[in-house]
Amino acid sequence: MGLKNNNKVFVFSILIFLIIPTLIAAECTCDEEDLDRDKPKALRYKIAALVSILVASGIGVCIPLLGKVIPALSPEKDIFFIIKAFAAGVILATGFIHVLPDAFENLTSPRLKKHPWGDFPFTGFVAMCTAMGTLMVDTYATAYFQNHYSKKAPAQVENEVSPDVEKDHEGHMDVHTHASHGHAHPHMSSVSSGPSTELLRHRVITQVLELGIIVHSVIIGISLGASESPKTIRPLVAALTFHQFFEGMGLGSCITQANFKSLSITIMGLFFALTTPVGIAIGIGISSGYDENSPTALIVEGIFNAASSGILIYMALVDLLAADFMNPRMQKNGILRLGCNISLLLLGSGLMSLIAKWA
Repeated sequence: MGLKNNNKVFVFSILIFLIIPTLIAAECTCDEEDLDRDKPKALRYKIAALVSILVASGIGVCIPLLGKVIPALSPEKDIFFIIKAFAAGVILATGFIHVLPDAFENLTSPRLKKHPWGDFPFTGFVAMCTAMGTLMVDTYATAYFQNHYSKKAPAQVENEVSPDVEKDHEGHMDVHTHASHGHAHPHMSSVSSGPSTELLRHRVITQVLELGIIVHSVIIGISLGASESPKTIRPLVAALTFHQFFEGMGLGSCITQANFKSLSITIMGLFFALTTPVGIAIGIGISSGYDENSPTALIVEGIFNAASSGILIYMALVDLLAADFMNPRMQKNGILRLGCNISLLLLGSGLMSLIAKWA
């Protein structure tokens, strides 16, 4: 079931790869007065950006996954809460500082017609609708999986008797719980503890989060790849490398908690790592007919950026930060709470916000 949903996300993402360049390249009002163009030098920077971003994205998404090899980084340890708070801060800053301002800039550009683009705040509207849509997907997907497994569990339990289940002298089955030494009906226990609600939510969260990140990554990749100004590209190489590294840590921490199978983890990690480099390659391919200031490009990029920001802001605040900071484990541990706040505020969101100075 999880793999099928992953495939749906990947098919949709591939469509984004195909649609965005077509729409952006559909209208070209190229400004030949740009004196800073140097195609050979710009191409060298683009290749350097492609390689560095690919490596940084791969390393970033793999760090949280090392919990299976390094026990200290496993989701059961306190350090994982701190890493996840850092990653959530990165995602939150990405949505507020990097993506949403770009969307506002695109959709309020003087190059667009005043009607309707000047009559209504489309950026905030699209971001709000996307955040609400993410909530609906989150809710209905979790409810669907819960119902699916709760109906499936009783049938499975009738055929499986665990070591802790014993029959009494009348032939009835009792379950001995180690915590309270009480008794409970086996199917009740299985329904509540089967594939847990928390695990199902982590899987839904991971898939929606990856979709939001991919949309944004495609756009920044195409924009960088289509640029022919070395002066513009040079500071972006380092800034986007760190940007994708931190974003990869955020996604990797969610993938770890979702407990996917190895194949799904590999596919999701590779897909994230390849998204921006492929976007750069597409940008290089359409650079001759691309103008980032054309009305078509501004509208397409603005709407996709606004949608991406809505997804990222919702996921960071609701599914990542609220869930962890309200966790009883953190509420009872003052040191852990302090560490997560420092990791979130000063490191995650702070460093990601600082990168906005260059990218």
